Amino acid sequence: MDARLAEAVKAPGSPRKKAAAAGPRKDAKKRPHAPVEDLERYLKVIVDSIDDDKGEDIVVIDLTGRASFADRMVIATGLADRQISAMSQHIDRKLTEAGLKRILVEGANGSDWVLIDAGDIVIHLFKAEARELYGLERMWGAELDDQDDGAVTTL
Repeated sequence: MDARLAEAVKAPGSPRKKAAAAGPRKDAKKRPHAPVEDLERYLKVIVDSIDDDKGEDIVVIDLTGRASFADRMVIATGLADRQISAMSQHIDRKLTEAGLKRILVEGANGSDWVLIDAGDIVIHLFKAEARELYGLERMWGAELDDQDDGAVTTL
């Protein structure tokens, strides 16, 4: 048994906590990234769809090299639960038509926040109050990095 795993087995807690304590496996495969051309094409589909649905304050954050779960994050505001739900359905349909598979949507049944995982792009659709509360732009925005890197684009 690997020494790293042997130490994790001795640690108190559930199997999930033990796995987290052990850290990533050495043989774990890295997540494949989409080609930049596809990423930009999907990003355009997403932003255009939100804009068509009258989404407000659309922000695109470049996460390349800063996060392992995605290369881009899109954040937008909707005025009502129904509008946010419709925006998520339209994004899902348009990305599927554009050829993107495995789109996961969370919270589309009338909540203040809908999360769409489109692989290399993560989309957050908020009501204004929830967007202010969670402050993802502050968490991932350029003010945490060098001001000249252009990590956040407001559309």
